[in-house]
Amino acid sequence: MPALSARLRRLSKSLRTSREHLEAEDEERSASRRGTDPIGSLASRQRARVSGVLQAVTYRSSQDKPILVGQLYDGTGSIDLVWWGRRRIAGIKPGAHLLAEGRVADGIHRQQIHNPAYQLLGPGQ
Repeated sequence: MPALSARLRRLSKSLRTSREHLEAEDEERSASRRGTDPIGSLASRQRARVSGVLQAVTYRSSQDKPILVGQLYDGTGSIDLVWWGRRRIAGIKPGAHLLAEGRVADGIHRQQIHNPAYQLLGPGQ
């Protein structure tokens, strides 16, 4: 039975990996269709127009200054969208699709765009 259990674990992992790969391809196609810059190829200090899905949204407080951070994923990579002075923004939540514009900056974990101009995208946009 241990061999069967190991096979089932490998199959389960394979299915998850396939699903993640398909989702990444779908996001990459959508971003390409919108004519946005691939996140995975951005350079620091360039103006960028990116789109994708928010994978995570977190709130941080820095010396009494609120900071809202959304991790945007487009299938080629992720970038943090950082809104200074904001605790929440209507529609900015995990799973939301959006288009954002701004100047790319280097961050600790990944590149960032500070106070981006953004547009929430509906289904099929």
